[in-house]
Amino acid sequence: MSDAKLRVGIVIGSTRPGRKAVDVANWVLNIARSRGDAEYELVDIAAFSLPLLDEPVPPSMGKYQKDHTKAWAEKVGSLDAFIFVTPEYNHGTSAALKNAIDFVYAEWNNKSAGFVGYGATGATRAIEHLRGYMGEVQIADVRAQVGLNLADDFEQWTTFKPRPQHEAVLGTLLDQLIGWGTALKAAYRK
Repeated sequence: MSDAKLRVGIVIGSTRPGRKAVDVANWVLNIARSRGDAEYELVDIAAFSLPLLDEPVPPSMGKYQKDHTKAWAEKVGSLDAFIFVTPEYNHGTSAALKNAIDFVYAEWNNKSAGFVGYGATGATRAIEHLRGYMGEVQIADVRAQVGLNLADDFEQWTTFKPRPQHEAVLGTLLDQLIGWGTALKAAYRK
């Protein structure tokens, strides 16, 4: 295995106007970068302008035809691990994030993922949905997760002000993510 640090994408899992995901993702990025144990970057699915899945061939075949799919596949393929920042909409993750996951397949395989969610109940249901998706695209998801509550971690439900205890949980998530990401990279991408 190369001595290069893991490349971790912090996936902004909402495209909604006024979304809180960008603020949450920047909080994750700042804490993660202070560790110095990996290369971290924001990956905003909105920047890829993915329509509803429009590839004529199943993603598992890897025969992408659309330019937006090829760009998304290149970005996902360039990363070793992911932190998905997800809102909870109607007891699940955003349709935009689910769609982005569905667009590609092999580029996700044998990597690790963690979850940071926000919503009225800490996005626990959205994260549980994401865990099921991860198994299907062959991502090892870590146990630790950060659940941010709109009433307690956002002033007047709008301005992101996370409670201090979340930083320790994020640290555990990052420890697990780097551990699994390193092991999977050594086993599958030498």
